[in-house]
Amino acid sequence: MITASEPSWIAPFTGLSPRQFDKLITALRREGADPVRKGRPWSLPLEDRVLLVAAYWRTNLTLRQLAPLFGVSKSAAGRLIDGLGPALALQQRKRFRRDTVLIVDGTVRHEALDDRAGVKGLRHRAVAAVRLKLRAA
Repeated sequence: MITASEPSWIAPFTGLSPRQFDKLITALRREGADPVRKGRPWSLPLEDRVLLVAAYWRTNLTLRQLAPLFGVSKSAAGRLIDGLGPALALQQRKRFRRDTVLIVDGTVRHEALDDRAGVKGLRHRAVAAVRLKLRAA
């Protein structure tokens, strides 16, 4: 199982050193990303949840592939990403320092160029929807 308690898993999935990852976790706790709530608690600690979100964003693994690596269900992994993702997202900004490392989510989809009736075959083009997700440093 992948866990943030093993430092060797942090760098490949987040692009951060363990020290930077600890600073990120501290900042998230300070901002209230891990509140105590009523009901059933998360099955993963905050560190593992952040690692799961980063792994989802940095790899092309689906929730079905990623969830067993962290020992959670597919639906729980989806809830984790939906819940914690906005806390990790950057506020809109125009410029970053030159040495800033950014985590980017790029999704490729195909669009039909000509869908009129009677046209033989559709021509498609690939369109990349790129969103900045997380500043890593």
